[in-house]
Amino acid sequence: QGSLGILNLERGPAPAAPRLGSILNPTTFDFPVISETVAGAWAENVIRGEPALESACIAAARRLVQRGAVAISSNCGFFMRHQAAVSASVRVPVVLSSLFVLPALLRQVAPGAKVAIVTADSKHCDEELLGVSDRAERARLVIGGLEGGKLWHNELQRPPPYTETADIQADTIACVTRLRQAYPDIVAILLECTALPAVAPEVRRLTKLPVYDITDLCRLTMASIAQDGVL
Repeated sequence: QGSLGILNLERGPAPAAPRLGSILNPTTFDFPVISETVAGAWAENVIRGEPALESACIAAARRLVQRGAVAISSNCGFFMRHQAAVSASVRVPVVLSSLFVLPALLRQVAPGAKVAIVTADSKHCDEELLGVSDRAERARLVIGGLEGGKLWHNELQRPPPYTETADIQADTIACVTRLRQAYPDIVAILLECTALPAVAPEVRRLTKLPVYDITDLCRLTMASIAQDGVL
């Protein structure tokens, strides 16, 4: 069985074990996962979109394919900036961010209804990442960030200290609550940050809304691939 390859952030010399629900935790999927660190890719400069990281993303993606990856994702939704370059560099499906599904998600819900995006940093979750050019469709997207929270503070450090899942959950629920108070017509939620699948079940329980994250996209992508190898 082929593996899902993950472009990983720099985490320092002694990274914490992947939390439950993480894209890197071996219990999250029923297929194997391998990862390669993108040289120089700390959360801080990936979020703000440092162009120099593109060649390192391509190099890491190629290493993953050489190791047996049949699809490639990433451990930060802001790697979406390098989606086109990485896709062009390898011959396997590339899905670097849950933001990839936004156009389809907008078509899934009722016309005029809103889709909420919960991101690590709303100041940098810009039009380049969203991939929605139609102005009327763009107006249906509402973005909330975790700026000022525990995860945001930690991830901007080099290396980042571990953030407890309870703190991530508190930050995420607070963000979702603010968004729903401001926009009562939200009918679905997309979690951009790859730390958030760990708290997605609680968001679903509290909101009673469909909630999508990067692990859902990875499962869909891997399910589309023949068991005997690359498309």
